[in-house]
Amino acid sequence: MTTHPSPTGDPADGPAPATARVGARPAPDRSWLVVFFVGLALWGLTVLVTFATGNANLLPTLVLLGSFLVPVTFVAWAYDRLGPSTALTPRRILAAFMVGGTLGVLGASVLESYFLHPSVWMYVGVGLIEEGVKLAALWLMALHLTHYTRRDGMVLGAAVGFGFAALESSGYALTALVTVKGLSLTSLVQTEVLRGLLAPFGHGLWTAIIGAVLFSTAARGGRPRLTGGLVGAFLGVSVLHALWDSMHGIAIAVALNLTGTAWQWRLIDTGYLPQPSQAQVNLILALQVVGWIVVSAVAVLWLRALAGRPQPAPVPGAAHAAPSRR
Repeated sequence: MTTHPSPTGDPADGPAPATARVGARPAPDRSWLVVFFVGLALWGLTVLVTFATGNANLLPTLVLLGSFLVPVTFVAWAYDRLGPSTALTPRRILAAFMVGGTLGVLGASVLESYFLHPSVWMYVGVGLIEEGVKLAALWLMALHLTHYTRRDGMVLGAAVGFGFAALESSGYALTALVTVKGLSLTSLVQTEVLRGLLAPFGHGLWTAIIGAVLFSTAARGGRPRLTGGLVGAFLGVSVLHALWDSMHGIAIAVALNLTGTAWQWRLIDTGYLPQPSQAQVNLILALQVVGWIVVSAVAVLWLRALAGRPQPAPVPGAAHAAPSRR
C-alpha cells in the first residue's frame, strides 16, 4: 500500500488536501464575468433610452460605456488569472490602465501629427509610434516593483494597451457620431460594437507581448532595461500593428489583382480608384477578415509561447528595486 505525504510530513496522517499543496492557486472568482454582463446591460439600457428620448446628455455615458466595457473586462480577466504572489496591486493595474493609456494616446497623437504623412509606409509609422509610446508608458508603470515576473509583465502590458484602446475607441465613437447629415446614433453604436469585438486582438494583446519580454529582462537584472530581445519584440508587434491597420488596403489590392477588369485597371492607371462590383466588395471584406484572423493568431500564439517559457532566474547579486508601497 502506497502512502502519501501529509502537510505535517507524517505518512500516517493520510494524503494532504488539494488546497494545501505548495504552489496551488485558488479557484478564480470570475469577477470579470460580472464586470462584463453588468456593463453590457448598462450599455444596452443606455442605447435604448438614448434612442427613445433623443437626450444628447446621454451621449457621454453611451460613448464611455461602449468604449471601456471590453477593455476593462479583459483587464479584470487578466488580473483574475494572475493568481497570488505578485507584485502587482489593483491600484497599480488601474494606474497602468488610465495613466499609461492616456500618456500613450497623447504621445501618439503628438508624434503622428509631426512625423506621419499619407504614403504607402504610413501604417508602418503608426505601428512604430503607437507601440513605442505604449512601451514607454509601460516602462514608467513598471518602475519600483518589488520583483518582476513574465506573467506580471503580460498583465501590466495588457492594462496599458487596453487603456490606450478604450480611449482611442472613445475618439472613434465620437467621430462616427458626427456625419454630414448631422448626429448619427446608429453610426456611433455600430462603431462601438465593431471596436468592442476587435478590441481583444489589438492594443492589449500587442502590449502584453512587449510586457512579457520587458519583465523577463527585468527579472534577470532586477530592473527594466533595453535589450536586443525587447527591441525585436517591439519591432515584431509594430509589424503586426501595421498589418492590422493596413489590412483593408491590402485586401483591396489582392482583390483587384484577382478579379480586376480591364476598365478598372485603365482607371487606376489614370489615377482614379474604380468602383468595385458587389462581388469584389464581398471578396474585399472576406480577405480583410481573414487577414485580421491571421494577424491575431500570430499574436496569440506568440503570447502563449512566451507564457509557456520557464521564468528567468535572477542574476546573483543583481540590485532589485525597493519594495513598492503602491
